[in-house]
Amino acid sequence: MENLKYSDILAQNQILRNTVKGIPYRISVLSNVTINSLKEILEYSLRVNQINPSIELGNYDNIIQDSSKYYDSDLVIVFFDMLNVVDSVSTFFENINDELYNNVKNKIYSEIDIIYENLKACPSVIINTFSSNYFIPNYTQKTKVETLVIELNNYLNEKKNINVSVINIDNIFIKIGIKQAIDFRLYNSSKAPYTLTFLKNYVAAINPIIYKNTGKLKKAIIFDCDNTLWKGIIGEDGIDKIDMSLNSHSGRYYNKVQQIAVFLSKRGVIVGICSKNNESDVTDVLLNHPDIILKDEYITIKKINWEDKASNLLSIASELNIGLDSIIFVDDSSFEINLIKEQIPEIVTIQVPSVIYEYPDFLLQRIFNYFNLRLNSEDAKKTIRYKQQAERESDKKNHKSIDGYLSSLNISLTISVNDLSQIPRIAQLTQKTNQFNITTRRYTENQILNFINNSQDNVFSVSVADKFGDNGITAVCILKTDLQNNKTCNIDTFLMSCRIIGRNIEFVLMDYIIYWLSSHNYTTVTAEFIPTKKNQQVQDFYSLNGFELIKEESDYKAYSLELSKFQPKNILYISVNFQELK
Repeated sequence: MENLKYSDILAQNQILRNTVKGIPYRISVLSNVTINSLKEILEYSLRVNQINPSIELGNYDNIIQDSSKYYDSDLVIVFFDMLNVVDSVSTFFENINDELYNNVKNKIYSEIDIIYENLKACPSVIINTFSSNYFIPNYTQKTKVETLVIELNNYLNEKKNINVSVINIDNIFIKIGIKQAIDFRLYNSSKAPYTLTFLKNYVAAINPIIYKNTGKLKKAIIFDCDNTLWKGIIGEDGIDKIDMSLNSHSGRYYNKVQQIAVFLSKRGVIVGICSKNNESDVTDVLLNHPDIILKDEYITIKKINWEDKASNLLSIASELNIGLDSIIFVDDSSFEINLIKEQIPEIVTIQVPSVIYEYPDFLLQRIFNYFNLRLNSEDAKKTIRYKQQAERESDKKNHKSIDGYLSSLNISLTISVNDLSQIPRIAQLTQKTNQFNITTRRYTENQILNFINNSQDNVFSVSVADKFGDNGITAVCILKTDLQNNKTCNIDTFLMSCRIIGRNIEFVLMDYIIYWLSSHNYTTVTAEFIPTKKNQQVQDFYSLNGFELIKEESDYKAYSLELSKFQPKNILYISVNFQELK
């Protein structure tokens, strides 16, 4: 997108508008300056990533009133711009007295409070930091504008709700330069300060938040080896001649790329290798090379052979039980990159730049776009858990029947209800789980918090462990009481991570959900199946649990169950522990 002209973006939007389907992602943009071009740029960016946008611009300089109008959008973006603030006070802000300065500051504090209050129920809010970079600096002391900006930004961050993401727009100014970001001629004529370059970079900055909210973040990054993780070809140069040394002219860049890979692995990203090589040669490097950073402990999966890379990447996706669109593939070869683009277009490809010193930053920018790097306890253990899963698959071969294998695992579930400490992980599972996700509704942390705080809703989270280790929180069920009949409850969400599929855990959880509903005086439970490209395996789940199909359309099935008629599966080799917190 960064090289497209505005006319190109408009033309591409016309083409993409009719190709991207699905429930619209509703975005409202509130601003005290003119940023109309943002709409088309953001639409294009989202459509390219198969997100169907519905974007509405609020009225010019009407943020406070519009924040009460658009609170039910999926995302609200707020441009509360310092240029307009200063212009509304004085043509020369440095000359105002202390009383007026404090009045301005307190007025904006109050407006921030109102914005946050009006938007507290919104699933996701993006608000930009205030900036003084538009104004002439004093190099020996802080100006009044700079002081005000610091105080306002501190307030923004101190008072923000769980649903608010604060974007530091100064980082965009630093990246592209003020002259490339601001057009004062347009600002003076039409209050439109931001250039096309700035707006494209701004969209790139907020995309990771939108990808997270809509389940478009990636789960895995797979690297080639030769001239990708190190300089040189191991099969030709040998272990002594390949270079990844921090102290060499070229090796330092490959060293940094490996550091980035380790950084990702520690944050729960699946890091793998897909390389045409002799496996023993690569293993020798990973175990014995003195400069190796990306050691075997950080690598979840390896396909090192002479098969074509498209087949190996398909195998990787299958073994990890993740979608192809969850993968990024990095390779130096234009042939391999084009092969993947043609044969598996769902996979995002990154080709190592020809100018090698650009490689680490080029990679890092795309990583910031596609991965959630906010560390939580579940993510930190993910590499270990995938390796434990490999042990389970190996152990399965020692048993004659699947029931015998499952019985040997000593599976235990810990079911929690309305646990506030688990909100980040619960939201993450709704955003990332695709295959065993019966409605595939994506929720932010703020929405999960609202469910827990609502007396009519209950959020179940399930931690799964067995003899090989703790899988962590890997299943979620969200129940909502029917507002017209408090004896009826609807299963809004029922999902499980791909890590635990195939162990009958879903039936044990359903048994417990029905038991819980009965013990809380419900008589009927309703449910829906909403098909996607990835969740076909659960299309008969409710039928298998005795629910009656009451309505069926091409994109929807509705079910109902009288609790008194439910027949539990009574799977005895899975134990259940339970704690209720509301």
